[in-house]
Amino acid sequence: GDEATPFVIWNRTPSKCIALQEAFSEKKIIIKDSPKEVVETCGITYCMLSTPEASRAVFEGDIGVLAGVSDGKSIVDCATLAEGDMKRMYDAVVAKGGRFLEAPVSGSKGPAAQGTLVFLCAGSPDLFEEIKDNGLKAMGKASHFFPSVGLGTRAKLVVNSLMGTMLAAYGESLALSESVGLDPTTMIQVMGQGAISNPMFSLKGPKMIAKDHTPNFPLKHAHKDMALAKQMAEEANVEFSVNAQAEKVFRDAREDDELCVADLDFSAVFEKIHKESNSEFSKKRRLS
Repeated sequence: GDEATPFVIWNRTPSKCIALQEAFSEKKIIIKDSPKEVVETCGITYCMLSTPEASRAVFEGDIGVLAGVSDGKSIVDCATLAEGDMKRMYDAVVAKGGRFLEAPVSGSKGPAAQGTLVFLCAGSPDLFEEIKDNGLKAMGKASHFFPSVGLGTRAKLVVNSLMGTMLAAYGESLALSESVGLDPTTMIQVMGQGAISNPMFSLKGPKMIAKDHTPNFPLKHAHKDMALAKQMAEEANVEFSVNAQAEKVFRDAREDDELCVADLDFSAVFEKIHKESNSEFSKKRRLS
């Protein structure tokens, strides 16, 4: 932000706003007391909340996002919600004369910091064209536009369900490797040299075997998306048993009060896999 185009922000945790302002003291950053004030101040407002409950509270509150919308205001919502939530928000903003862009992102903490998110958009085509080469490009490496509201959310749920299913399968394969005497570090290299190689495995594998689950994408949020995808598949009458089983593994991990991994990275599903395994290696690992 600069004097001509200041960066106007609000957060449910005010200290985060102050920390950002102090970290970029050379920039023009203005902190507001409510989402309503941000929307009233800005032509275009970007929203990113972690859960449907948080998103609804911030959007519909007395001093929330919708309260600040008037003719010509534009809202870009980057949360991962249910399809019905996005449609409800779109209708509410348009009814007050505003424009709305559904824009959930593919990518977590690392890509966000690096500006390499992928935006999955739907809603106002004019708003998308207006921001795709500035606002979205500043935060992401790619932006896709789908023809109707809800399709961006559908795309995000497909991606995140597949991602969680892949990680659960990867965790089981690593646990099997360890339990039959294969060096996991070597197996990570082997799996990274063939057709199944992918960045997520290369990034998560070494941390998983080291029990390092510092959160980039919390397990509870990963499970939320997988559960929404499972619901979407049921409504679409699609065979989804592999993904549904992975969703159950994540749900069991999230609800395991002994493990307490819900707030850790979604790679912590690996700890649940080992907990449910009775191999000698898994038993020893649980004690270490």
